[in-house]
Formats: sequence, structure tokens, C-alpha cells
Amino acid sequence: GMFRKNEDLTPSQRCLAVRRMPSLLEYLSYNCNFMGILAGPLCSYKDYITFIEGRSYQLQQSEANGKEDTKYEQTDPSPNVAVAQKLLICGLSLLFHMTITKTLPVEYNIDDNFRATASWPVRFFYLYVSLMAARPKYYFAWTLADAINNAAGFGFRGYDKNGVTRWDLISNLRIQQIEFSTSFKMFLDNWNIQTALWLKRVCYERATFSPTIQTFILSAIWHGVYPGYYLTFLTGVLMTLAARAIRNNIRHYFVGSPAVKLCYDIVTWMATQAAISYTVVPFVLLSVKPSFTFYSSCYFCLHIASILVLLVFPLKRTQKGSKKHESVQPVWSRKLEEESLLQKNNYSTTNNSFSQKEEITCRYQALKQ
Repeated sequence: GMFRKNEDLTPSQRCLAVRRMPSLLEYLSYNCNFMGILAGPLCSYKDYITFIEGRSYQLQQSEANGKEDTKYEQTDPSPNVAVAQKLLICGLSLLFHMTITKTLPVEYNIDDNFRATASWPVRFFYLYVSLMAARPKYYFAWTLADAINNAAGFGFRGYDKNGVTRWDLISNLRIQQIEFSTSFKMFLDNWNIQTALWLKRVCYERATFSPTIQTFILSAIWHGVYPGYYLTFLTGVLMTLAARAIRNNIRHYFVGSPAVKLCYDIVTWMATQAAISYTVVPFVLLSVKPSFTFYSSCYFCLHIASILVLLVFPLKRTQKGSKKHESVQPVWSRKLEEESLLQKNNYSTTNNSFSQKEEITCRYQALKQ
């Protein structure tokens, strides 16, 4: 925001640009504030300093004649309802983790007796339910962190079309979209959202070649040194590229009628859940030996299937940010992706008058979408 021309920045970079060098106090406040002490979620410096300076409730609304008119809320909206809802989710997630999760350990997938006696359908079903049962601990941590930010007044993102306040500016997950995702990308877009946005901004949008591969590798390095992380993210590269190839080449054949599209969505939901569960087993097991024990017991089936898909179907080069396939998505899926787009492009106002107008415009355009 200080050393590059404004016209050289992408729209999202312009919205996030920092036009003034932060003071030492501001910098340390951003990095060490108590709201992120548990598990984040990550927020941009722009959003944080706007909140600290008390400008996070400035909104731009549209009058009936369609002309833009800048108005400012005179009273701060209350986060009490949003915090109560998120604390309820935290309680349910913690209860689920302390009861159901312990009865469905992921390690049982590599148990010798289970592998020798269970049929393939039973093994894949247990794989799905055991990985689904492993997710509530993440739901608990991220939702609690989100509630802490909201309780402090941070995270306000305007009003929806019904005038209800939205407190999801820095939310890190969307549980419903995760559990009912119909594509690998849709799952990733709703899981660890703020980190995914950070990876997109610092790596994917800047990579000159193979952005998907580079982003997955960076994500593995960011997570830590356990070998299971690298096995998961390298597998994720194959799954993502294969899923993209299938979607680009065959999806348009199944959107002609609502009945056929519904069947297609059900099949892709099942395939997505199986692929996600298969991919993240090393992420939970962490070590090389148990991870390879699991994959070898499955004969590396989805690895091989992904490679075959990439050999059979051409992988089209898509422009970043393209909405080429938006019109053929199921309605509920399209709404979820619009919600994700809104989350990515909605940012707070800036410090000086020029950038303040620019930031308000960014927020207004995002809310219109």
C-alpha cells in the first residue's frame, strides 16, 4: 500500500492496502492482542486497526433511488446474540468430542483385525464417520476464538438484506457447508477460512506457475514438521486437480434437469466426503509408518484414480477469480460460494480520506454481491 502504485494492485490488495507505516505499539498490538491468544483466527492488519480506532461500524448504504450515500451507524450493534449462538455451538462440539469422538478413533482404520475382517464398504463407512467425528475439536476451538473476538466487538461485517447484523468478518469455518460440500474446493473454502485466504493472497495469486501445487506445499510448511502434514497436502494436490478436471469436463452434462442435477450433487457429495476422509488420515496420524499402512491397505486407490483422471481428462487452464461455471451450479451451492466471495472481499475503512472512500466502495460492492 506504500511502495506500489494503486493501479498495480488487485481489487483485494487495494482493499487491504496499508497506507501508513504502523507504529511499534500498533504492530505489537496487532500481533499480541488477547483476542487471538487461543487459536486465531487470522485477521488482516487493516481490519484490526480499523476496529481498534472505532471505525469498524462505518457502512455505506444505497438509497431508494440507487445513488450511493455514505451513512454511519451512530450506535454500535450488539454482538450478544452472535456470541450466544457461537458459545452454544462450542458446547455442542465439545460434548460431541468428549463422547462420540472417543468411541470412533481414527487409529482404528489401521487396526490389523479390522482391516482383515471388515469389508470394503464397512471400512470406507468407518473411515468417513471417524474423520467426521474428529472435526468437532476444530469446530470448538475456532468457534470459541470467533466468539471471543465478537464479544470484544470485533468481527462485525454489516447487515444482511433483512437488516440482521452479521458477525462473521473473521469467522474461520462454516460447519454446514463443510458437512454438505459437493466438491473438494468447496470443502477447503469453508475450512480454516482465514488461513486459506492468507495462503491465497500471499501465494496463489502471486505464483507464476503451478499455483495450486505451490500453495499446498506452503500450507504444509506452515502447519509444521510432522510428515503426515506433507502426505496430506501432497495427496490434496492430486485430489484438487482431479476434482477440477472432472468438474470442468463432465459437470455440464448433468445440469439439464433438476432431478439429474440432484442425483449428481448427491454422488459428488459422497465422493467429496470419501476423498476428504482418505486425504486427511495422515494429518491425524502424523507419522509416516501408520499413514503408509493406511494407504497401502487401500492399495493407494484414490491416488491411482486421481492420476488416471488427470491422464484421461484435460485440465483446463482457468483464469483466477473466474466465474465460468457459476451458472451451472446448484442453487444452494452457488449461494454458499457467493457467501464465500462476500467474506473475501468485505473489508473495513482506511485511515485517510482518499483510502476511506476507496474502502467504503469495496465494502459496498461486496455487500451488493
